[in-house]
Amino acid sequence: MHNEDLGREDGQQPEKETKPSLASMIGANSNIAQNADGGIDLLSTVGGVRGILETVLPGFVFIMVFALSSNLTWALVASIGLGVVFMIIRLAKRSTLIQSATGLIGILICAFAARHTGNAKDYYIPGFYTSGAYLLAMLVSVIVRWPLIGLLFGFIRNEGVEWRNKADRLRRYQIATWIVIAVFALRLAVQLPMYYMDHVVALGVARALMGVPLYAAGLWFAWLISKPAQTATGDATGAATS
Repeated sequence: MHNEDLGREDGQQPEKETKPSLASMIGANSNIAQNADGGIDLLSTVGGVRGILETVLPGFVFIMVFALSSNLTWALVASIGLGVVFMIIRLAKRSTLIQSATGLIGILICAFAARHTGNAKDYYIPGFYTSGAYLLAMLVSVIVRWPLIGLLFGFIRNEGVEWRNKADRLRRYQIATWIVIAVFALRLAVQLPMYYMDHVVALGVARALMGVPLYAAGLWFAWLISKPAQTATGDATGAATS
């Protein structure tokens, strides 16, 4: 006799498998961190100081070496080598390899694009596709009234997707998603003209400045603008009392 038959004879119902919601899956795979007071922890969200260095430095080293030497091979070797160094450091310290491994894969993809065409500016082509894909996905989410920032922040704030039933919460998350859309749109609006005008050094500097720093600022503003009104009122009340 099967186990499930025994369970039914004892009057017990077999347990139903619960599938994770879209919001929980997005939230579980996010890197958004919070402070003790419930605010967004920008430094932890972008991987800390080490995470920022791993994200920004390889591209910055690439453009600096290329600017000084005009040698694409040296620039690519320097960029890839730095990514490998970051991996070795994490291995030595036995810390998580996800961020550095992801960064190294990104460097290799960019290096392949540049080596394939022999043009240094093509190092930045994969970034254009990435920004465009995020922009399009978020734009579609706003149009269908399932803003992605709402799914992400809603999970973090334990709102689930209940915020969709409240006009004010939906509006706030729509605006928050538009803020992040603006980050990706600004990247493309500034960097694509530099690419087509062959301003490689300026493009490299813009990519560094408009990468992690601009993204973190966008998340911070999106978090503030989508803050629940009740929480904001509570904070204000607490401040007035103190």
